[in-house]
Amino acid sequence: MNMRKKTRIVVKVGTSTLTNELGNSNLRRMEKLAMVLSDLQNQGSEIILVSSGAIAVGANKMKLSEKPQDIRMKQAAAAVGQCENMFLYDKFFGYYNKTVAQILFNADDILQEEKKENLGNTLETLLEQGIIPIVNENDSVSYTEIESEEKLFSDNDVLSAVVAVLSKADWLIILSDIDGFYDRDPRLYKNAQLISRIETIDESVYHLAGGAGSRRGTGGMRTKVQAADLATSAGIDTLVVNGKDPAILYDVMDRKHVGTLFVAKRV
Repeated sequence: MNMRKKTRIVVKVGTSTLTNELGNSNLRRMEKLAMVLSDLQNQGSEIILVSSGAIAVGANKMKLSEKPQDIRMKQAAAAVGQCENMFLYDKFFGYYNKTVAQILFNADDILQEEKKENLGNTLETLLEQGIIPIVNENDSVSYTEIESEEKLFSDNDVLSAVVAVLSKADWLIILSDIDGFYDRDPRLYKNAQLISRIETIDESVYHLAGGAGSRRGTGGMRTKVQAADLATSAGIDTLVVNGKDPAILYDVMDRKHVGTLFVAKRV
């Protein structure tokens, strides 16, 4: 790994990392994440956070007995959850004297060249001002990502890669609920082996990635491979690591071998 002293990093955190088994916000983990990211910015890095969890958090705050199934309730839950998540992020980052900004994407925002350029300019301006952008899919008004079988952003895994490309990031780090990419599902096979480095993403890698992930999120390892494929094709090294303890980001910056590194194609 070749971490420069000043590095632009996109960090993606998923629903399973941000919430606990009861569906409540995992406050300890969110606060720790805010502390670590603030500290990394203090050390000279530029930080963009891509955060999932709006629907799960909103459904819990609305006291729904189960995860909403119809589009109306999903969008309502997303609207509530986005507000709750940003309130907590603003509070926790505020402890460390950091300013955050919310950016909500729709698929159209990156499919239309003018909108994509505007988003890139917004991200660049926020980073220049020392502000930490917090990005999410705009589920409260967009039904494409919630309902489509062929999702574009895939629980924000692919969105994080899009953000990394738009912002010309040096690194994309995806915080998962397992240690990285395995040769088989570690939840099913005790002898599964972690693959620490992947040079080329081909069909064999996608085959190993399998299907869906945890019950609270919608992404799985396959969507993380899709994200890595997009990011590495743009020359961005991509890491998938366990986000249970956000302090693992220090290990990444210290060049320790953690998780799975998808090696960027040199463009």
